[in-house]
Amino acid sequence: MAQQGVQLDRETISCSICLDPLKDPVALNCGHNYCMDCIKTHWDTEDEKKIYSCPQCRKVFVPRPVLVKNTMLADLVEELKKTGLQAAPADHCYAGPEDVACDVCTGRKLKALKSCLVCLASYCEKHLQPHYELPVFKKHKLVEPSKNLQENLCSSHNEVMKIFCRTDQQFICILCSMDEHKGHDTVSAAAEHTERQKELDVSGRNIQQRIQDGEKDVKVLQKEVEAINGSADKAVEHSEKTFSQLIRLIQKTSSDVKQQLRAKQETEVSRVRDLQEKLEQEIAELKRRDAELKTLSLTEDHNQFLHNYRSLPALSESTSSINIRPLRYFEDLTAAVSEVREKLQDVLRKTLRNVSQTGTEVAVPLPQAEPKTRADFLRYSCDITLDPNTAHKDLLLSDGNRKVTYMGKAQPYSRHTDRFTNCPQVLSAESLTGCCYLEVEWKGRGVSVAVAYKNISRTGQESEFGMNDKSWALRCDLFSDTFLHNKRKTPVSSPWSSRIGVYLDHSAGVLSFYSVSETMTLLHRVQTTFTQPLRAGINMFNAATAEFRKLK
Repeated sequence: MAQQGVQLDRETISCSICLDPLKDPVALNCGHNYCMDCIKTHWDTEDEKKIYSCPQCRKVFVPRPVLVKNTMLADLVEELKKTGLQAAPADHCYAGPEDVACDVCTGRKLKALKSCLVCLASYCEKHLQPHYELPVFKKHKLVEPSKNLQENLCSSHNEVMKIFCRTDQQFICILCSMDEHKGHDTVSAAAEHTERQKELDVSGRNIQQRIQDGEKDVKVLQKEVEAINGSADKAVEHSEKTFSQLIRLIQKTSSDVKQQLRAKQETEVSRVRDLQEKLEQEIAELKRRDAELKTLSLTEDHNQFLHNYRSLPALSESTSSINIRPLRYFEDLTAAVSEVREKLQDVLRKTLRNVSQTGTEVAVPLPQAEPKTRADFLRYSCDITLDPNTAHKDLLLSDGNRKVTYMGKAQPYSRHTDRFTNCPQVLSAESLTGCCYLEVEWKGRGVSVAVAYKNISRTGQESEFGMNDKSWALRCDLFSDTFLHNKRKTPVSSPWSSRIGVYLDHSAGVLSFYSVSETMTLLHRVQTTFTQPLRAGINMFNAATAEFRKLK
């Protein structure tokens, strides 16, 4: 108790401007106390107005009061300093610009510890104590500090909105339920919270399941990557080994051919040189006989001439014959080597071409890089209007056929074979090809933003966008989004958005849905093959309005 008394005195003798113990304290006529320098500085800023006020109660003084030091209060401050004064709250206990401040604190406010949904006020630790101690506050709902408590008040009746109108999808107070929302489908905000929490739990479980499935798929793909890398490494090793063996075989064959060529060269040269030697010997013998004949022909003695003539040996026939063989052996071997080269080149070309074609067949063409910022998307913006001949009879088109509203009753449309008869939906008049970007602004209970082929069915439940293989749709309501195609539903986890952006790269088969605000948040992306031009579409599965925005 003594400690609490010291704390009370500490607050009493603190200056609400500097929050420190009073220095040269002065007392104003309103009863509030300040440091003399603090209140002088404060009033100096009000000199131009000639009106001086108390910073706490805002009481006005005219003219400017003469300040006199309160000696009794100054003595009290000094006495408390001697007995041990509690330190001022640390700076981190005070509320900053981003914090929720206590609504009860005066002067410099402390951070709020909790907010009360019944009182619609926030409290620091000290001022929160009555909610814990007094029975009258026991049923009050305390939550984490919030700056948006006033949003819980009805703007018409200034009452706390504890009821949720499902008909108009908004929070209302008890008076609203008996007035403009009379007869509507209403439940308590707590009951609606519980219901939507169940949906969030289901969405959360679906997300967790998808995460688990995705992680399993990632592991499978990782194993596939490891298998591909292992198989590629083995194939590279085998090919290098095979080509090394092939190179060695070619080198050995080249050496053998070279040896054969040199051996044949040596044989042929030896044969020719033997013939050349014999021929040269025969020529020498012939030259000797020719000299003898010339000498005999110069003999004048008849008896001697005849005697020597009869002793001449007969001229023998030539024993050497020149046999010039064509060098076919070398030519044939050269041709054989060239033929081996051509066949090897042909085999390699065919083998590599087959491998390349196999790789091309399994390759998946990648789309061009998708835009990142809204400015990038707007480069592909297209002007969209709705085709009245396709609009369901309960839909009203307006604003140059850009806006569609669910009316719930038949509009005066003429009969047309393109009109949807079962589902409240409509197609655009323009076809979507190439790269396109469009935005849809919607409000109400829910819509589906879709793209579809023009020949989609116009009758039966199978004509609904996303419930067939000719349309792709993002279904949006106030609490969740779902992607639909060919009756398959995929929950989309994303922040709620009233503006949906649609990006289409028709040739690449890319369709993306975005939540559009200050940034572009991807909701869902599809990679497929589009076989026809597409049309934009809107399905008003709940009472709503939707409009294609002008982007150019």
